[in-house]
Amino acid sequence: MSHVIRLQLIGRVTYYVGWIALVCGGLLHLNIARTLFLAVSLTKRNLFEVSVVCFLICIASELRAHALPGELSTAVKRAA
Repeated sequence: MSHVIRLQLIGRVTYYVGWIALVCGGLLHLNIARTLFLAVSLTKRNLFEVSVVCFLICIASELRAHALPGELSTAVKRAA
């Protein structure tokens, strides 16, 4: 598995985890399943922070995946 594929996989997983955390935060805000989230000690702030961190990781891994092929091609040209 190449670095680009791994970075894109990490980007996809963190993207979906971020959306799930946002939806759970919205449910908690609307008092739907409040006892479930409080039972596992999740607050709105924790869910929001998780979603922001996941989206930042997603953006960083996608940007790195798109920048990586360009770096490899210049490195190969220099070696040749």
